[in-house]
Amino acid sequence: MTAAPYRAGPADAAPAPPASAAAPRRWHRLAIPLGLAALLITITVLTHAVDQPDPTEPGFLSPVATDADGGSRLAAALRDRGVVVQRETDPLRAVLATAGRATLFVPAPGLLHPDTLGALRDLPGRIRLVLVDPPRQVLEATGLPLVPAGRRWATRAVGPDADGRPCALPEVARAGVAAAERQRYAVPPDRSGATVDRCYAAGLARVPWATETVVIGASDPFRNDRIGERGNRELATGLLGTTGRVVWLDLDGPAPPPPDPGGTDGPSRPANPEGPGGGTGDDEPGTPGEDRGDEGAAADGPSPPNPLWAAFPAWFWALLAQLALAALLLVLWRARRLGPPVSEPLPVAVRSAETVLGRARLYQRARARGPAADTLRAAALARLLPRLNLPADPPADAVAAAVAARAGGTAAQVHDLLYGDEPSSDRELLDLARSLDRLTRTVAGTPDPAPADAGPHGHPPAHAGGRPPGPADAGPPADPPGPDRPAAVPRPRPAPPKEDPR
Repeated sequence: MTAAPYRAGPADAAPAPPASAAAPRRWHRLAIPLGLAALLITITVLTHAVDQPDPTEPGFLSPVATDADGGSRLAAALRDRGVVVQRETDPLRAVLATAGRATLFVPAPGLLHPDTLGALRDLPGRIRLVLVDPPRQVLEATGLPLVPAGRRWATRAVGPDADGRPCALPEVARAGVAAAERQRYAVPPDRSGATVDRCYAAGLARVPWATETVVIGASDPFRNDRIGERGNRELATGLLGTTGRVVWLDLDGPAPPPPDPGGTDGPSRPANPEGPGGGTGDDEPGTPGEDRGDEGAAADGPSPPNPLWAAFPAWFWALLAQLALAALLLVLWRARRLGPPVSEPLPVAVRSAETVLGRARLYQRARARGPAADTLRAAALARLLPRLNLPADPPADAVAAAVAARAGGTAAQVHDLLYGDEPSSDRELLDLARSLDRLTRTVAGTPDPAPADAGPHGHPPAHAGGRPPGPADAGPPADPPGPDRPAAVPRPRPAPPKEDPR
């Protein structure tokens, strides 16, 4: 049964897709989910950053600012209760204005100069100091027995109780549920004997020293946009209106350093055996200008933890660990498969003409005329040697002589064509390719010369070695012709090409 002739169809006319077309699709399947996850995280972080106010911005909790982050509504509520609100923009003047019974309200403690924090420790008695979300440096500089104990992603409204005990501040207990839990505070182990009252799930802490200090870890109860929610108004007015007068420190940026403490403008330092500024106990920190040295600082206790851990919430580190684990699993999945190699079919079939064209373009782009010429000469020799009955690695002179005897010309010309120097230009390379093609076609079209001892039909009368050919030399018998196998028809040899008259 003869095979049906092959006919080219529309599918053969269309070029096959490149082998690298599947790689971008696989890359897109991997990049799109990761890109969407990164976009979602970025939008969440940006939304949270926009929603949470920045204490360093001008107008943050200012008594004259009417925007969402201002404190004008709180100042108006205090005045409605008969509380005097005194706005100060200089830390030293604010400290001096607390003479008598007053409340010093510091909405942005992080803007104070480190040398000014010593003045906050030395406030006279009957003064309440209210700090909103002070950083660790402020807590350490003021000598408060408090450390940050955890920070939430957003403020939560909770009841006034903390640690299963009711809050000791009556004005806080009257406020009820309020948005006061964001930054939580704890007593460090080396200050475990200090008296600290904590409320709102440790989001508010009071240190009942001679200068009563109240630390709250959320700004929501004081802001214009959140003061009307739940018990925020009652909590804010209760913390600031107890003394009947509020000295409101309104800073538009980082405060400058205070003047020389030896001058007459500096506040006096009264004796305070209970507070951090007086007494001789072990908990007493040094004055701001006192150089305690590295050894004294190391003797006070262990070094503080890395602030980078406290700069981000706990869920951020958990998410980072999950992303790292997912990346590791992805790397293991995309790595080399375990086990023996498995043969797989080629993804696409590349035609030989496209392969030759692609390799030629690579040679052309690299200007590799020498390797291209070597490839062409090697291909020509692979066609010529079998036609000339030469071994696989004959001498160059023998090949040149045999080709010249068959195709004409001199052996020197053939040797220069097959073993000459590399072309110096693209034109010479093209001429070399044409000459090699012409030479191979000439040798292939020239009939083989009959040997001298050939028989009447051009075949040697005897086998090599002087013996007559036998059945073993004839090879396996051919299958007899039948209906499924037609008889072999000898093809005529092509006529030799006509010689060029030129």
